[in-house]
Amino acid sequence: MSLVDTAPPDVAPPGAEPVRHRGALGRLVRSELTLVLGRRRNVVLLVGLALVPLLLGLVLFLAQDSGLAGQGPPFVARVTGNGLFLVVASLFLCTPFLLPLTIGIASGDAIAGEASTGTLRYLLVVPVGRGRLLAVKALGALVFAAAAVLAIALVGLLTGAILFGVGDLTLLSGTTVPLADGILRVAGVVAYVGLSMTGLVAVGLFFSTLTEVPVGAMAATVVVAVVSSVLDTLPQLAAIHPALLTHHWFDFAEMLRVVPSADVLAQGLAVQAGWVAVFGALAWARFTTADVTS
Repeated sequence: MSLVDTAPPDVAPPGAEPVRHRGALGRLVRSELTLVLGRRRNVVLLVGLALVPLLLGLVLFLAQDSGLAGQGPPFVARVTGNGLFLVVASLFLCTPFLLPLTIGIASGDAIAGEASTGTLRYLLVVPVGRGRLLAVKALGALVFAAAAVLAIALVGLLTGAILFGVGDLTLLSGTTVPLADGILRVAGVVAYVGLSMTGLVAVGLFFSTLTEVPVGAMAATVVVAVVSSVLDTLPQLAAIHPALLTHHWFDFAEMLRVVPSADVLAQGLAVQAGWVAVFGALAWARFTTADVTS
C-alpha cells in the first residue's frame, strides 16, 4: 500500500474534545459491524456454512436405517443417537478447511478491501487514529469469525433436535451425563473452536495491511492454515508441532471427556494468543507506519 500520512494520531491533540473522538469511534464500530455482517458476500459465506449441518443431518437421517449407519469419522457416527453430536460433527468437518477459508476471506479483506476500493484514505480522516482503526477492523473480523462458528452450531443444534432429538449425552469414554451438562459441554466445544480461529484472524489482518489486492491477502491467509496442517502431519517436525497454528484445533474433544484436561485446553488457547500477539503486532507496525494513498 502507498499512503499519505493524513491519519490523525492515536492521542488527541491539545484542545481536542475526547467525547468527539469516542463518538467517532462508536460510529466507526457500528459502521464496520454493519458492513461485515451485512455484506452480501459474507452473508453467502455464512449461509454456506449453515448448510453444512443441515445437509449432514439430512444425509445421516436418510442413511440411518441403511448399511452405512454407524460408519464415518469420529463424532459423525454418534449423531443419530443424540442430535447434540450434530453440532460437534459439523464443527469437526468444517474446521480443517471451510472455516479457515471463510475467516481468511473476511480477515484478508479487512484493510486490503478498503484500499482496493479507494475508501481507506477517507477512513483515516476519521478522528480515531490508525491504531484504533486497525482495532475496529480486527473487531469486525473477530465478530464475523464468531458468527461463522455460531451459524454452524445453531443450525446444527436445531437440525439435530428436529431429526434425532436431544437427551443425556454419552461422552467419549462411554459415561453418560445429564442433558444440561451435555449442552454446557457442547457450548464449550463451540467456544473453543471460535477462540481457536483468533490466530488466523490476526494472520489475515496482517496480510491485509501488506497489499491493496484483497484476493492476495485472502489466499495468503488460507495458505498459512494449509501449510500449518501439512507440517503438523510430518513426524520429522514433531518439535514444532505444539506451536503450529492448527495443531490444537481439534483439542475441543477434551470437552467430551469425563474430566476435561484444563492443561490441554489452556495450551491450545495459549498458542492462539501467541499468534494473535505476534501477527497483531506486525499488523499494527505495518499499518501505523505505511503511506496510504488509496
